Amino acid sequence: MDIYGEKERLEDFNFFLENYNELYEKYGHKFVVIKNKNVLGIYDSEVDAINATSITYPIGSFIVQECNGEESGYTNYVSSWQLISI
Repeated sequence: MDIYGEKERLEDFNFFLENYNELYEKYGHKFVVIKNKNVLGIYDSEVDAINATSITYPIGSFIVQECNGEESGYTNYVSSWQLISI
């Protein structure tokens, strides 16, 4: 059985980070599909990446990462504003 869990997703994300600059230099601003530390495809949009890859692989068994040449391609910022009344 092909198990693709949190461990595998993290390994693939780390693979993406380790190869980020090379992927950007080679493909430019694209969406990269990765499974088991292998690049399955390069696409112009996240929707195209998911639709094309899900023909062969079940959704949830691969990751799609934006490669835009900037840190924002692999980070998220969450902010929270709390109003306190005294």
